[in-house]
Amino acid sequence: MFDQALLKLAEDLLERYRQAGKRLATAESCTGGLIAGCLTEIAGSSDVMDRGFVTYSNAAKTQMLGVSPDLLDHPGPGAVSAEVAAAMAEGALRESRADVAVSATGIAGPGGATETKPVGLVYLGWARRGAAATAERFVFPGDRSAVRLATVTEALRLLKGAIS
Repeated sequence: MFDQALLKLAEDLLERYRQAGKRLATAESCTGGLIAGCLTEIAGSSDVMDRGFVTYSNAAKTQMLGVSPDLLDHPGPGAVSAEVAAAMAEGALRESRADVAVSATGIAGPGGATETKPVGLVYLGWARRGAAATAERFVFPGDRSAVRLATVTEALRLLKGAIS
């Protein structure tokens, strides 16, 4: 499923975290576990990967990660927002033994878009222990698979940068 370039990125990221003695967690919605799946495709990833949360529904985001329903429900920013991505990353840290967490929430398509939230809109969040979580907005082109794989690639790049 993952091409060699993506697997090499995952391998390099895992080695960097291994050398730093750091552990990772993922919190995923639109990617449905693909970020964790890509990382765990690499032999020895258990040295670095602590756990992954697949929180596709709003209820799961609240129950598993402690995301406030006020963020998820109207008139809040909604599930596809920087605020929710940051809260998901914070929740993954809180509910794990990881040092760094990444989160993904977005609209992979083909449905689900609105006038203000197009297909391909993704927010990636990341958090480190002892620091405030941050999130970044992306709009990836292509079909559902392309959006999801682009999200995985960008999440791994963000994680790699978070350790440097």
